[in-house]
Amino acid sequence: MFIDKEIQGLIKAEVRRQSEGLEMIPSENHTSGQVLAAMGTRLSDKYSEGYPGMRYYGGCEYVDQVENIARDRAKKLFGVTHANVQPHSGSPANQAIYFALVDPGDTIMGMSLFFGGHMSHGLKVNFSGTYYNSVQYTTDQDGFMDYNAIADLAHTEKPKLIMAGTTAYPRIIDWEKLREIADSVGAWLAADISHISGLIVAGAHPSPAGIADVMMTTTHKTLRGPRGAMLLCNGNPSNPLKRPARVKEELPSLIDRAVIPGLQGGPHNHQTAAIAVALGEALTPEFKVYGRQIAKNAKVLSKELIKLGFSLVTGGTDNHLMVVDVSKKDISGKEAETALGLAGITVNKNTVPFDKRSPYDPSGIRLGTPALTTRGMDEQDMKQIAVWIDEALKNRKNPQYLKDLHSVITKFAKDFPLPK
Repeated sequence: MFIDKEIQGLIKAEVRRQSEGLEMIPSENHTSGQVLAAMGTRLSDKYSEGYPGMRYYGGCEYVDQVENIARDRAKKLFGVTHANVQPHSGSPANQAIYFALVDPGDTIMGMSLFFGGHMSHGLKVNFSGTYYNSVQYTTDQDGFMDYNAIADLAHTEKPKLIMAGTTAYPRIIDWEKLREIADSVGAWLAADISHISGLIVAGAHPSPAGIADVMMTTTHKTLRGPRGAMLLCNGNPSNPLKRPARVKEELPSLIDRAVIPGLQGGPHNHQTAAIAVALGEALTPEFKVYGRQIAKNAKVLSKELIKLGFSLVTGGTDNHLMVVDVSKKDISGKEAETALGLAGITVNKNTVPFDKRSPYDPSGIRLGTPALTTRGMDEQDMKQIAVWIDEALKNRKNPQYLKDLHSVITKFAKDFPLPK
């Protein structure tokens, strides 16, 4: 029997790396043992193209039940009447929104990647900026969303769809204002809540449910599930066998038909099962405490970094992440990412608003608190972590100092084991 010791060794090495350091990339988290167990099952072996009760394959009686549980839990969590849990990840899920609601060449609008948006919100080299006429909004000089400027751009460009949501924006999003803007030009409003869905569930961020026409969330960020995505909406569709009109009542059918047969074939049933488990966890009172603690930790961490002389985009955070302009300390984002990595603190380099540096070596870093909070760290721990970040960057040219600091952090991290 073949035993792949090479891959097993690398898996163990990655678990050790995560255990002995601090994962602070805000799009990353640590799943529970239940979620991991669901991922590694024979559900992976089953093809099930279609939807529960409408499959193109036999033998789907149990995967139908799994998917229905995931859909019902998603609807309950987010307060919608329809959920599609089949998208393989966030970008394909956003692609399904475009496929469902607009045509190639139509004008779409979203936040620029370089100001906190996502590449699938209209970046020119992405499918969303290649097959659609993409116009991008930015922020003001301080990094805040400028809703008046967004409205002006919408009135000038007349987009058919506005993709709202961010990947590196530290403040509360005003969904009602974006709804007003979309309505003023007759556009669909889609909300990409991938980063903040766990905070929404916990009541730590307003929800766009009932405001946006459709919501998309990945399942592996603050929601703390496996890698995957969901599409959420309301509607009262007619005959599912007929091609639906592009009206709000038909949104469930439009979305489902866009996922399959529009863009993908069989769902990943082991992934669906793991999503169901994660959603079950998110329905517990403990998860709401966890989600609120993410935001509490982020606020303390941001305040402590400011005390240490760091410049934060928008001057702080309302959610789970912050963007730090390290160029104010004569450090590049890439240099900061590398130094912190050597000290056992994992972050990612990131552009800041109106960045004059290359995206490959920008002026900032992006960091957050979801994974740290999962491990049980609290406000007092954030104060210590801020000091370590400061020390690592001050001593970024001293490899031995960074190595010694990593040893200190490893000892600290062992008091907060990864979830089992």
